[in-house]
Amino acid sequence: MAKGYNRGFRGMGGGMDKNMLRQVQKMSADMQKSQTSLHERAYTAQSGGGAVKAVVTGDHRLKSLTINPEACTPEDVELLQDMILMAVNEGLRLADEDAAQTMNRITGGLNLGNLGL
Repeated sequence: MAKGYNRGFRGMGGGMDKNMLRQVQKMSADMQKSQTSLHERAYTAQSGGGAVKAVVTGDHRLKSLTINPEACTPEDVELLQDMILMAVNEGLRLADEDAAQTMNRITGGLNLGNLGL
């Protein structure tokens, strides 16, 4: 190994590495808290003018599905299926959007996707 290769952040000014480490640790703790909070949140979406209502959680679980009885006609099964898909997918999109905004606030817009955060 080359002489002086493994010196870390010494050349960056006193305490820079410790301050950065503290900031990263705080960001990591904040992200963990936010992840837990996001997973517990519920997102409601509707389709068909309210004929179908889906509630999903932040961890992408369908919590409830409400179908107006008037939407349950045998000749419109395909329409009902489409309304269910639209409501569930919109709920999931809302959850993802909220998660992205929350993480963006914590990271200050840094793209940490490659780090798994």
